[in-house]
Amino acid sequence: MKIDNSSFERVEEFRYLGTNLTSQNSIQKEIKSGLKSDNACYHSVQNLLSSSLLPKNLKIKIYRTIILPAVLYGCETWSLILREELRVMVLENRVLRRIFGPKRDEVTQEWKKLQTEELNDLYCPACIT
Repeated sequence: MKIDNSSFERVEEFRYLGTNLTSQNSIQKEIKSGLKSDNACYHSVQNLLSSSLLPKNLKIKIYRTIILPAVLYGCETWSLILREELRVMVLENRVLRRIFGPKRDEVTQEWKKLQTEELNDLYCPACIT
């Protein structure tokens, strides 16, 4: 039995298990969608993350249980390129800076934001990428 391939349409993009899959294996839309979900989650809990009443370990639990799952939903299908990996790392650092707050410089006595290396020292688990 011979099948006529001219009757089949090529599918450029489709949604499977909540993930957009493309013929070019582009995940930029998925990363954008994850970052949008993260922004919504982040803004809904940002007051908690910056509160001085909550201990840092509770803020980290909020980050791991609310924000990370929103970003990483469907990440099993991602094949990250460096640009997308950096976008996810920037997002993670932004949330961690909110959790750990600024640091006072010992020399100038001015407040400054934590550098990436300082965040990595404070937040022990491996990064999400």
